[in-house]
Amino acid sequence: MIRSFKVLAAGVGVALTLAACGTNGAAKAEQDPKAPLELWARTTPGGDGEKGMKKLAAAFEQQTGQKVEVTAIFDDFETKLAQRAAQKDLPDIVMNDSSQLGTMVSQGIVREVDMSQIKGSDQLLEPALAAARATDGKTYGVPYSAQASALLIRKDWLKKVNLTAPTTWDQMVTLAKAFTTQDPDGNGKADTYGLAVPGSTKRGYASWYFSNFLWAGGGDFVAKGADGKYKPAMTTPESEAATKWFRDLACTSKVIQPGAATMDTPPTNETFEAGKTGMYVVGPYLMPRFDSSLGKDKYEVVAMPKGPKDSTVLAEGGSVYLMAGSKNEAAQNAFASYAISEAGQKVGMEGDKAFIVQLPVNKNVDISTVRPDPRWKLYADVYKENGRYAPSVPNWTPIRQSTADTVNALIADCSLDLDFELKKLDQKLGDTLNQQGIGAS
Repeated sequence: MIRSFKVLAAGVGVALTLAACGTNGAAKAEQDPKAPLELWARTTPGGDGEKGMKKLAAAFEQQTGQKVEVTAIFDDFETKLAQRAAQKDLPDIVMNDSSQLGTMVSQGIVREVDMSQIKGSDQLLEPALAAARATDGKTYGVPYSAQASALLIRKDWLKKVNLTAPTTWDQMVTLAKAFTTQDPDGNGKADTYGLAVPGSTKRGYASWYFSNFLWAGGGDFVAKGADGKYKPAMTTPESEAATKWFRDLACTSKVIQPGAATMDTPPTNETFEAGKTGMYVVGPYLMPRFDSSLGKDKYEVVAMPKGPKDSTVLAEGGSVYLMAGSKNEAAQNAFASYAISEAGQKVGMEGDKAFIVQLPVNKNVDISTVRPDPRWKLYADVYKENGRYAPSVPNWTPIRQSTADTVNALIADCSLDLDFELKKLDQKLGDTLNQQGIGAS
């Protein structure tokens, strides 16, 4: 799931602060093989994520005898991490989104991973491993979990409107219109909508969600050239067409829920489970919740309909980040090795809710042996066949935020000129790419 992350003023001097902690080739901290590991997980304290992290840490400790102290933090995670960096006292391990890699590398708070020291790294799925490489080609994270998007559909509504799950964008629009206009819940009110959309600018949600359609339409936010440099790509014919198609869901067909432009994922989730929306593009992490709140028999999971280009969807995941300045680098490596091992992956996947591995990244782990529910296998297949990560640029945050601002504005105000707004966006993206030193001349 998309997370909040910021480039903090306190973090500007982090790379310099950590020069004495072992990053960027400086001398590393004096090692103590008995030092316990301090692990920070970006998850809600007391929630299932924390329980899953503690379960994984306990299994690692039982196998190795190495102590691990788990701290769950969600609110102000980046601020607290920057404060610890300024104190030259980072936690040993951070479990966080793969999309954080560029920002954390640019801040100098993670050390390069020597993959020869990570047992089993040769068994990692290449897409997940590629997402752990920065623009300099070096690896700065060890992926432990993956996920991709699929389409959730109200199965009972399909029966009511006498249609089948869509396999193309045109069919998806037809179904969305039927869900909006044909009273699929049978309450006699015009209070249902075809597609749930988290279109808020908060944390870049509008861009995060739209990427599933932009890429399938053949468009892109930024395009990488043969020289490794990037250029803005939101005004290409493919990007413009995909943006118009998505915008029309709000402005022409009017099949997305009211207030979508102000909603992030929590209220959008509620529209689906409350029977207000009939389709939702989302990762596998919400299935346990919807199975309980809505009922497993009320909805189905299918691969995303094919767009003008293909069925590419957003892939994401979590990585084990080995933080700079650790007094026990051997234990850091050992924990990362365990997290990606067959045993560690299975521990991370076990349970109905308190699991931290969505889809395994170890190619030897068959998800069906741990979760026989075929819906999980579908998600795993979608990830392998159609998943695409955001580029590992120095800082994806401003790119995602700028595109979210524009997509949000276009679905919130149908009078805006689409071509003009996309030209303005490309200019912003070009400035951002140049500031990061990766803009094409």
